[in-house]
Amino acid sequence: MNKGILNIVLISCIVLSACDKKQPPADNEVPVNLMKVKTKVVRYYDKYPSTTNALSQVNLLPQVQGAITAIYFTEGSHVKKGQKLYEIDTRIYNDNYNAAVANLKVTQGTLVQAQQDADRYAYLNKYNAVAKQLYDHAMITLDNAKNQVKASEQAVKTAKTNLNYAVVTAPFDGTIGFSLVKLGDVVTPGTTVLNTVSTDNPMAVDFIINEKQLPKFEKILDNKNPIDSLFTILLPDNTVYPELGKISIIDRAVDPQTGSIKVRLVFPNPKGFLRVGMSATVRVHNQDVKPQIVVPNKAVVEQMGEYFIYVAQDSLVNDPKAGADSAKKKKKILMAEQKKVQVGQVVGPNIVIKSGIDTTERVVVDGIQTLHDGSKITTANKVGPSAGGKHK
Repeated sequence: MNKGILNIVLISCIVLSACDKKQPPADNEVPVNLMKVKTKVVRYYDKYPSTTNALSQVNLLPQVQGAITAIYFTEGSHVKKGQKLYEIDTRIYNDNYNAAVANLKVTQGTLVQAQQDADRYAYLNKYNAVAKQLYDHAMITLDNAKNQVKASEQAVKTAKTNLNYAVVTAPFDGTIGFSLVKLGDVVTPGTTVLNTVSTDNPMAVDFIINEKQLPKFEKILDNKNPIDSLFTILLPDNTVYPELGKISIIDRAVDPQTGSIKVRLVFPNPKGFLRVGMSATVRVHNQDVKPQIVVPNKAVVEQMGEYFIYVAQDSLVNDPKAGADSAKKKKKILMAEQKKVQVGQVVGPNIVIKSGIDTTERVVVDGIQTLHDGSKITTANKVGPSAGGKHK
C-alpha cells in the first residue's frame, strides 16, 4: 500500500514539473548567417553541347560500271587530293578508247581525201570544166567528212573520260573511312557507295544557341580581333583541346519552333585529334569585365523553375514586454524577405546574380531550409555552413 502511494506521489510530481515548464514561443526566430552583397569581376565560361563536323564531306560514287580490281588506300587513313583510291576493271574502257582513237584516224583520212576532191572540183568549176552537180557533191562530201571527224573526236573524249572514271581518286585532302566494297564487287554508276572522304584539318564544331544570344555572337563574328581564348572545347574525356577556335558561320535562320540557331566554330586539327561526329562542349569565355553580384550557390532557392533569395530586412514591431500601457513602444527585429532573382553562370561554389538584389542588401546564406517570406530571423546563434540550402 505504501508502494502504491509512493508511485502516485511520483507521477504527480512529474506532471506538476511538466506543467511548470515554459512552452516554446509560437513564433521562433530562425538562426541564420548573413552575407553583405558585394560585386566582383568574375571570369567564367558559357558552355554549350556541340558536335564536330567536317567542313567538306563527300560519298564516293562510281561513274562507270564494272568490277573492283584494285584498292590503293588504308582504311581510316589520311589521303591526298588526286590520290588513287579504287580501280574499276579498265579493260573494256581501254578497248573502247583504242577503238575510238582508231576510228578518229579513219575519219581524218577520209577528210583528207574529201578535201583533195573538193579542191580539185573547185578548180574545175572555176573554169566551167566540170558538171555543177559533181562540184556540189564534192562540197557536201567534204562537209560530211569534217563532221565525222568532229564526232570521232568527241567519241575519243567520251572513251577517255570513261577510262579515267575507272580510276577513282580523292577529291580533296582528308580522311577516308571503311570501304563499303571489296575486290571483285561489281559497282553501278550513281547507286553504289564506295566510301566517304571528309576534310580533317581544320574541323568544324557546331552548337546551338538561343535567339536571345544571337546579338552577342553576331558582335563576335563582326569583331576582327577577338580575344585569343574566346573559344575552347572540352573533349569527351573532359580534357581541354589544345587548339583555340574562331567563329566561322552563323546559320541563315532561327528555328521558329525552338527559337534556336546554329553557330559554327573552326578549330585547327593538325594531329587529327578531332573526328567527325564527336560530342564536345564549347566553352565561350565571358567578355564582361564589369563587376557582378556573386553569392554562394546554396543561398539560391529554386521553385517551379524560378529562383529566389532571402534577404534580411529590419522591422519594428510592438514589444510585448513593455506592458499593456506601452503598446506604442517598438522593438527592432530581423525578418526574411523572399526576392525573385535572375541567375547567371555558376562559378565554383558561387553563382552570378544578374538582377533582383543590389549591394545594399544582406543575403541569408545558411539556415534557409526552414524560412518563408516574413520569417523572423536572428544571427545570435551561428549556423554551420552545411545547414544552408542548395541551388539545383
